[in-house]
Amino acid sequence: MVPLFLYTLATIVLSPIILVWILVRIVRQKEDISRLNERLGWPKKKRPEGRLIWLHGASVGECLSMMPLINEILNRDSKVHVMITSGTKTSAALMAKRLPDRAFHQYIPIDFPWATRRFVKHWNADLVLWFESDFWPNILKSIAKNKKPLVLLNGRISDRSFDRWRKAKFFITPLLRLFTLCFGQTNEDANRLEILGAKQVVCVGNLKFSAVNPPYDAVELNEILGQIGPRPRCIAASTHAGEEEMILNFHTNVKRTFPSFLSVVVPRHPERGDEIEALFIAAGLQVARRSRGENITLNTDVYLADTIGEMGLLYRLAPIVFVGGSLVPFGGQNMLEPMRLGRLVMVGPYTFNFREIVNQASSEGALIRVQMPSEVLGNAVRYLTHPEEMEPVMKRAQAFATSQMAVLDRVYALLHERVDL
Repeated sequence: MVPLFLYTLATIVLSPIILVWILVRIVRQKEDISRLNERLGWPKKKRPEGRLIWLHGASVGECLSMMPLINEILNRDSKVHVMITSGTKTSAALMAKRLPDRAFHQYIPIDFPWATRRFVKHWNADLVLWFESDFWPNILKSIAKNKKPLVLLNGRISDRSFDRWRKAKFFITPLLRLFTLCFGQTNEDANRLEILGAKQVVCVGNLKFSAVNPPYDAVELNEILGQIGPRPRCIAASTHAGEEEMILNFHTNVKRTFPSFLSVVVPRHPERGDEIEALFIAAGLQVARRSRGENITLNTDVYLADTIGEMGLLYRLAPIVFVGGSLVPFGGQNMLEPMRLGRLVMVGPYTFNFREIVNQASSEGALIRVQMPSEVLGNAVRYLTHPEEMEPVMKRAQAFATSQMAVLDRVYALLHERVDL
């Protein structure tokens, strides 16, 4: 445990610098100053009485993955409460919209030893479920010292992380051994966790397959579809910096074939709305922003949906969806959501965060994987020209995305057996 002690010592020594970094994030509006107390380990909310189960995910993707399990826990026990922690404003905003009764959100504290100890002591959760790979040593040590079960769910070890951690097993092994039980997201992840020293590792499937369709307002959907009319359109979802320039080029070229073409752009980080709008306006395009409540008109080129928690609505606006984070080396975003809705989905070459899903789906003809932006253009023009060719791909996409819904039951059963969920 010496490496973990040295990490704790480093966080103490470097705490002034870390606090300055937090202040910079506040200035950049990346931290919620009204809830800074939570980040410092001083929760204002009172702990609910009775059994409390704590689930943690780094950001939006992990929080969405845990929603089916949250609902399952609450449905099976009418007295239990659930706390969700994450570290980003976008995930907090999403949870505020999605969480049911008896569930609430808190920001994960900064990984100072005093902040994590206060936080863990205050909530005194009966069971902690940690999603994917957001390993913060001080808070994990605080949870383990509280002598309550700590479980890694949907554990993921990327290629880069695996290469790095194999060279630093002296650090990662004692950290992984703090977990009572580890669920690998895939068989490869489970194997990597075992190699790195985790105990009691199992793999029963990827919880991303258990997600339900995101909610939407049918009246609002019909209103927007009425504004769009019969115009050909595509969605670029969860885009990252560097991809909007490619979308601009894509839009310009598609309009040569379809003059009334509409692009629906949904940035992964809505706070980038101003810079994305400026990019399109500089190219002479007309932009309607959802965050400002602007309607789509006949002159609108780009509908910029810079909002949170509306993918259930937005994915229903067009039959063709490009999922971002995949034309730049980010690793891709969750493509199962639009596939589950029967969309024709395209992804770029950088999908290492979803490698097994992408490999299997593309081999079954349920997903289109491209290597270059020009291929996104070519596929869009092809399917917009021949919409009848979309049907088989869309049906395969929906069948694939709904093929492993039973993973939630398997996960819940093992949790009930091993840690008395």
